Amino acid sequence: MRLLTIFLAAQVVLFALSAAFPPDMGRAKRSSPVVLGERRAWLRALPVEDGRWRVRTDLERTDPTFLKRLVAVEDARFRWHLGVDPIALVRATGSAVVHGRISSGASTLSMQTARLLEPRPRNLGSKLIEMVRAVQLESRLSKDEILALYLTLAPYGGNLEGVRGASLSYFGHEPSSLTDGEQALLIALPQAPEGRRPDRRPEAAREARRAVLDKMVRAGVLTDIAAVEAEGEPIPRRSVFPAMAWHLAGQLAAAAPASQPSVASTIDPDLQARLEPMAAAVAASQGPEATSAIIVVRIRDRAVRALVGSAGRDRPGGWVDMTRAARSPGSALKPFVYAFAFDDGTLAPDTQIDDAQTRFADYQPENFDRVFHGKVTAREALAYSLNVPAVATLEKIGPEAFAARLEAGGVKLLRPKAEVKAAGLALALGGAGITLRDLVTLYAALGDGGVAKPLAYTVDEARARERSAGTRIARPEAVNQVLDILREAPGPRGRAPSALTRGGPAMAFKTGTSYGFRDAVAAGVVGGHAILVWTGRADGGARGGLTGRDAALPLLFDVADLVGAPPTAPRPIAPKSAPGALQRLQTVADEGPRLIFPPDGATVQVEGLGKASRGLVLAAGGENLSWYVNGAPLSQDAVSGKPVWRPPAAGFYRLRVVDAQGRAASARVRIKAPG
Repeated sequence: MRLLTIFLAAQVVLFALSAAFPPDMGRAKRSSPVVLGERRAWLRALPVEDGRWRVRTDLERTDPTFLKRLVAVEDARFRWHLGVDPIALVRATGSAVVHGRISSGASTLSMQTARLLEPRPRNLGSKLIEMVRAVQLESRLSKDEILALYLTLAPYGGNLEGVRGASLSYFGHEPSSLTDGEQALLIALPQAPEGRRPDRRPEAAREARRAVLDKMVRAGVLTDIAAVEAEGEPIPRRSVFPAMAWHLAGQLAAAAPASQPSVASTIDPDLQARLEPMAAAVAASQGPEATSAIIVVRIRDRAVRALVGSAGRDRPGGWVDMTRAARSPGSALKPFVYAFAFDDGTLAPDTQIDDAQTRFADYQPENFDRVFHGKVTAREALAYSLNVPAVATLEKIGPEAFAARLEAGGVKLLRPKAEVKAAGLALALGGAGITLRDLVTLYAALGDGGVAKPLAYTVDEARARERSAGTRIARPEAVNQVLDILREAPGPRGRAPSALTRGGPAMAFKTGTSYGFRDAVAAGVVGGHAILVWTGRADGGARGGLTGRDAALPLLFDVADLVGAPPTAPRPIAPKSAPGALQRLQTVADEGPRLIFPPDGATVQVEGLGKASRGLVLAAGGENLSWYVNGAPLSQDAVSGKPVWRPPAAGFYRLRVVDAQGRAASARVRIKAPG
C-alpha cells in the first residue's frame, strides 16, 4: 500500500511539473499559410520569421507510402512507445560502451520533434531534456499530430522547413504522390540539411539518398529492384515558389488563421496564368509608367475567378493592388443612373432628353467631344455616353439618393470632403472615387437582375454567396433594359460586334475615362461573368489621350474571349417605345427626324479627306431615313450599313435628313482638314 501511495504521489508530482513547465509550442503555431486555387493548385504562400518557408503538413494529403517508410527508417516502434524507445536507448548505450563513442542514435521522431520545437546545443543534457519533452508531447498529442508536427518543422536546407514546402521547391509538386527516390531524399535531408542540400551538394545528396534506400530495403518496405531504379532518378534543383494572383493570394494568406494549413480560393489558375501576361503586355504598350488591372467574377456565386492587381511587380507601382485603390470610374457609373431612373419610373429607354448646353446651378457639363446632339432618347444617350442627359437624369433621381442606393448594395463612393460636402451631380461623370472591386460588384449586380452581393474570394464565401438573397438595388426589368442598350454599343476598332459574330456571346459593356485621362475603365457582363479591366498609372498621373474605349475596351474583349463564355441566343427584339406618359422628360409634339451628329453649327475636325478616309458616321433619330449633303443623296456604307460621309474637302456643308413622311432636319457644319 505504501509503494502504491508513493507511486501515485510521484505521478501527481510529474503531472504537476509537466503542467507547470509545458513544451514551448510557439514554433508549431507559426506556419506559412498557403493559398490554393482550383484543383488545389498552389498560388502563393507567405514566409514566417527570418524569411523561412514553414508550410504546415496535412497528413491526409501526404503520400501514405512515404509516411510508412519514414517511420520504418527513422523510428520503427513509433506507434507504440511513449516518446522514448527503451530498446533503441539500450542498443545505443551498449554500442557507445563497446566503441567508446556514439555510433548509433536513439532519437525517436517524438524526440526529434521536441528538438525542433526548442533547439538546443547537441549534448547529453539537451538529450535528457528532449526525452522529457518527448514524453510531454506524447501525453498531449496523438501520434499523427506529432508526425505532422515533425514534418512541418523538419529542416530541408536553406530556409525550407517542412516536407510540403520541400516537395514543391525541389520536385515542383505537393507531397501527395512521391517517387521512391523523392521519398528517400526527403527522409535523408532533415538529418543534415545543409550538408546534403541537392541544389548545392548534389553528390552528398545522392549518397544520402542511396543510404536511405538501403535502409528501406532492409526494413522490408522497398524491393531491391525498386531501389536500383530510384538511384537512377536525377538529383533535383531548387526552384522558387509559385507567386500567382500575387496581391489577392497575399491578402488571403495574411488573413488565414494560424491553425489553417491552406486557404482554398476561388481563383482559376489556368485563367489567371493567361491574364497576367496579357495585362503586362497591355501596360507595356501604353508607356513605361503604365500599369493595369483585371477582375473576373462568376455572377452565380460572386466567385472571383481571376484577379490581376497590377501589370507586374517589375513595373512602377506594381506592388500596389490597383483593384483596391480608389479611382475615378469616369462614365462607367452611367448605366446605374439610368437603371435607377428606369426602376423609379422617371424614364423609359425611349424617353427623349435634350442634349444641349445646360447649367445645373453652378455645374455645367460638356460632352466628351464637346459637341451637343439636340433631342435624344435615353437609349441613345446611354449608348453614346452623352454627359448632359446623364446629369439631367441624376438630377431627377437625386445624387444623395443615388449614392445611398449604391451604399445599400455594399458599395461606397469616396468623395473628397464627403463629411462636409453633399454628393453632387458630377457623380454621373465619375466625380467620386470607387475601388475596382466595388465597381465590378455593381456590374455583377447588373448581370444578376439587380441583386448586389459581396465578392467571394474563398470557396466557403462562394458557397455562402450562392445561398444568400443579397440586396436588390433595382428591378430585373430595369437592369435588363440597361443591359439591352449596352449590348448595342459598338465594339473596339478591329473587332466585329459580338452580335454579328457567329456563335459569339453578346456582351453588355461600358467604358469610362477619368479627368486628365488618368483612368481608362471598361466593364462588361457576358456569359454569366462580370469583367472589369483598368489601365492607368499607379500614382494617378495624367496620360495624354488614352480613353477607356482605346486603352481598356480591347483588353476587355480579349479577357471575355479567354473566360470561355458559352454562346447565347440573340435576345428577342422588344418594341422600342416608351409608355405614353414617358415619351419625353417634358412632353412635346412629334417633330420628325432628330439630327444627332453632327449638330447644327458644329465644327468637326476629321482625320482625313476624300474617298480613302474613314469618314464620319452620321446619326439621327427616326425611321426610314435618307441623307443628303449639299442636296446630293448619300448612300449607306457597304460594310457597316450606316450612313458614312467622307467629305472631299474642308469647308462648309449643308446636311439634311428626311424620313418617309417627308419631314426633315438639317444642319450647317464646318469641316476642318487634319493638321
